[in-house]
Amino acid sequence: MFVPAYSGSTSQTPLHTRPRTPVVTVPPALAVPVIEATFPRRLHPYWPQLQEKSRTWLREMRLMPADKVERYADSLCYTDLVAGYYIGAPDALLTAIADLSSWFFAWDDRHDRDSVHGRAAQWRRLCRGLHGTLNDPRQYLHHKDPLVAGFADCVRRLYSFLGPSWNARFARHFHPVIEAYDQEFRNRRSGTVPTVEAYVELRRLTFAHWSWIDLLEPTARFELPTAVRKHPAYRRAALATQDFSAWYNDLCSLPKELAGDELHNLGISLIHHEGMTLEEAVREVHRRVSRCVTEFIEAERDVLLFADELADGSQHGRELSDAVKSCVFNMRNWFSSVYWFHHESGRYRVDSWDDRSVPPYVTEEAVAENELVGEE
Repeated sequence: MFVPAYSGSTSQTPLHTRPRTPVVTVPPALAVPVIEATFPRRLHPYWPQLQEKSRTWLREMRLMPADKVERYADSLCYTDLVAGYYIGAPDALLTAIADLSSWFFAWDDRHDRDSVHGRAAQWRRLCRGLHGTLNDPRQYLHHKDPLVAGFADCVRRLYSFLGPSWNARFARHFHPVIEAYDQEFRNRRSGTVPTVEAYVELRRLTFAHWSWIDLLEPTARFELPTAVRKHPAYRRAALATQDFSAWYNDLCSLPKELAGDELHNLGISLIHHEGMTLEEAVREVHRRVSRCVTEFIEAERDVLLFADELADGSQHGRELSDAVKSCVFNMRNWFSSVYWFHHESGRYRVDSWDDRSVPPYVTEEAVAENELVGEE
């Protein structure tokens, strides 16, 4: 393996009081010095309450057994990740986004186990429930499958902040995410490793690029007009921050995914289709990660100039300009939050697991029980 398990423990002190110097050691193959030097780590002040609320929500939604919530939830650092993304969000919104993020990780784990065990019927039922939830979340709040009910709870809350047009756009962006996960399920069942180009496009969906970007707007308490969202500089900055996050996740999760016979990782596609060695693939993914940072810095300057132009002296212009600045500020925060999350979370420490192919925070028995869950 190109890196050992991520050694070095994370301080148990709340992040907002942790020292500026990280207590984790970043392996050289994963280090991005520009992030450490010029992307300050920030944290929403609601983080301590958020962490407790997240533990309660995971138990109540049955997304993780109570004993595993107690043992693993804090060390997985899911709330740390989100609390660094959406600075300025209302507390209720941040809580909903954090729950969505925790749900996403649970969904990803179910996807993996359903793929490994060939539970095609169960997977299809789950996908249908998730698609239906986006259209009418209240109808699915009491669904028997915890993943459907948990998603419905998150979506219902998220839909309460900006109104019908934003809600419709969020749904429009998330339906393809579900379809992309289904494509990955079929790829794994057939043993298909996507080409590099195909994987790049698929990953932008499975990472839910535009859904996370959409959530910058309720954080700013302002729905951006289409012309602003589609401005070339805004889209370049948004894509750079999300591609960085997806590729850095691929870089850090490569040991975990190789151990679990996963086929979907940029490094795996480079090895399989480009004939690279493991070490060459790691260097290439790292190169792409670093390029995303450079592209963001260049686009960020243009977005801020654009935001200044939007402040035309009117109240609407000032509000719009401030909203764009809030969005790009939090795009920047993704870099440091994602970077440190991957070195603090226990999600990727495969060398410390009894079985490298099955994470200890995943309960096979709970997943297997859901084979009998029918449609509502």
